[in-house]
Amino acid sequence: MVRCILIDDELPGLGYLRRLCEQIPDVEVVKAYTDPKKFLKEVDDLTFDLCILDIEMPGMNGLEVAKHLRDKLIIFCTAYKEYAAEAFDLEAIDYVRKPIQQDRLEKALQKAKLQLEQGKIADEFIHINSNKGKTFLYFSELLYITVADTDKRDKRAVLRNETELILKNISFDDLMKYLPKSIFIRINRQTILAKKIITAYTADTITTAIIGPDGKPVKFALNEHYRKNFLDYYKH
Repeated sequence: MVRCILIDDELPGLGYLRRLCEQIPDVEVVKAYTDPKKFLKEVDDLTFDLCILDIEMPGMNGLEVAKHLRDKLIIFCTAYKEYAAEAFDLEAIDYVRKPIQQDRLEKALQKAKLQLEQGKIADEFIHINSNKGKTFLYFSELLYITVADTDKRDKRAVLRNETELILKNISFDDLMKYLPKSIFIRINRQTILAKKIITAYTADTITTAIIGPDGKPVKFALNEHYRKNFLDYYKH
């Protein structure tokens, strides 16, 4: 769920923006303002992820408001294209031209959702037994998991900083209960991959962005039992 604040000094435009947002799944309008100064007086008491705001407003424009929101996501809406460069200097998620079209707003909000998800993923982990004791295994660091060479009850977790952990006495089925399916996918009985490392695939082979000792991309087998689930995901 993306929690939004809306700011536009023109009441009809604000109402229209609110109606558009309310038609988009997983978007909640926390509050809407016609006065940016009133918003800034109340901002510390509001819980939100994203601010969608007009740029051309009397008294205080949207660019000035955004400078007070460095820890929040920003989408600018304006009829004036000359502000685009300055908007992106403020690291805005997107810059939507008025009159706002619903499909264009949906694309901007999708960018916000992805950035929020990535930020959350960076902090998410499981607490798990390993060869180094109780370990925090962060999802953002994990590239893939295979069977350990020494004991099949253990699993080898390969991390992006070229380190490895041996996960002690845990099954792949249990691991898939803990790992978010939006980030990881099982491709055979002995392998779980982070989706972000997949670069290409055929009906029986998956190529990854990882480079092996031979200087070539590392490949994994796509097992028949897991093929349908894999292909169904990548059809979307």
